[in-house]
Amino acid sequence: MKDKSIAYKIFTVCNTIVLTLIALACLYPFFYVVVASISDPNELIKHNGLLFRPLNDITFAGYKMVFNNKLVLSGYKNTMIILVVGLVFNLILTTMGAYVLSLKELMLRKPLTILVIITMYFSGGMVPAYLNIRSLGLMDSLWSLIIPGAISTSNLIIMRSAFMSVPESLSEAAKMDGASHGKILIKVMLPLVKATLAVMVLYYGVSHWNAWFNSSIYLRTSSKYPLQLVLRNILIESQTTDMMSDIGAAESPQVLQLLKYSLIVVSSLPIMAIYPFLQKFFQKGVMMGAVKG
Repeated sequence: MKDKSIAYKIFTVCNTIVLTLIALACLYPFFYVVVASISDPNELIKHNGLLFRPLNDITFAGYKMVFNNKLVLSGYKNTMIILVVGLVFNLILTTMGAYVLSLKELMLRKPLTILVIITMYFSGGMVPAYLNIRSLGLMDSLWSLIIPGAISTSNLIIMRSAFMSVPESLSEAAKMDGASHGKILIKVMLPLVKATLAVMVLYYGVSHWNAWFNSSIYLRTSSKYPLQLVLRNILIESQTTDMMSDIGAAESPQVLQLLKYSLIVVSSLPIMAIYPFLQKFFQKGVMMGAVKG
């Protein structure tokens, strides 16, 4: 028993050390960008990019350039519009569709669910999506990014599973009290699946906050660009002249480097700040169904 206890302690210590090193390796790039965003670019080059070094000259010039950049501010606004409006549509349509597919009185429930799952194995393709957006007259419009994400097949299946895990006796009792399906969904079902809703919100927020590919295809006006597309254009050397002229800064590698690091931090913080608020629900949603009884 003592040998097992000692072996277990050794395993725990080694496991903790390995996980700590992995965590530090994952966090290092972000901390490096944060430190680089407030450092003098010349000092950064002088110390070969080392993070653990004395910060002689702390500067917030990069952040001033970011918040004085009209394209960055409009990018924030456009991203929030796309994220909030798209999330509202996604939650409404997904919850209603999942609730219908979870109803036992629906005779075609299983065939419809199988059909929905089958669609997950087929990629729509960029060319058909582009043709559909163009035929709807949504080119160069934020709706071209909102409508395609209005419903998610994976979220639909996840929400359906969450609804089916709710005891049927609760909905039956509500029906006996004269509640309609709409009231059952809002008053009974949704409060019991908050964890799943939080997972959906987090997944949707992360995927759409970081998305830039579709916007680069559908949008032509720079004032309609989301934040990630603005960041991408700044990071591309061919776009340097236009971006730097928008903020009235001198065209130099040092200034551009400071601007890039600051913009990466500013664009990453909002989505990172969401997780602590949803962490409790996220963990419940991930563990849902893993423990019986």
